[in-house]
Amino acid sequence: MPAYWLLKSEPDAFSWDELVSRGAKGESWDGVRNYQARNNMRAMKVGDLGFFYHSNEGKNVVGICRIIALAHPEAKDETGKWECVDVAAVAPVPNPVTLEAIKANPKLDGMVLVNNSRLSVQPVSADEWKEVCRMGGVEQRKLKV
Repeated sequence: MPAYWLLKSEPDAFSWDELVSRGAKGESWDGVRNYQARNNMRAMKVGDLGFFYHSNEGKNVVGICRIIALAHPEAKDETGKWECVDVAAVAPVPNPVTLEAIKANPKLDGMVLVNNSRLSVQPVSADEWKEVCRMGGVEQRKLKV
């Protein structure tokens, strides 16, 4: 069973469409400068799934990505203390799920996104994953795990 995550990106910095354009080779999830977020990436395993969340503009879950490489030193970091994982696009979310809709759903009261909206890489429980997928019209059985 994969673990589940939520990865936030400002669409003007790196968008879902840009990740899709990278194809199977994916992209490094770099630029994260928060220790808790870095530690979450260290906990990721190849094959884990994540929601791709557009922050600031849109504030919604727009896609599903897969972790394709374990945490490794970030190429752009000269200090040597930051790491990143590599991700690839799996599927768009047919009906993007807004932060407003997530906050309005009592089944998602405990979601990190609701309680610590600033954290850029965060865990998602299996129940939260199922509920957000349901809200977005994602057929989980069609996701290649």
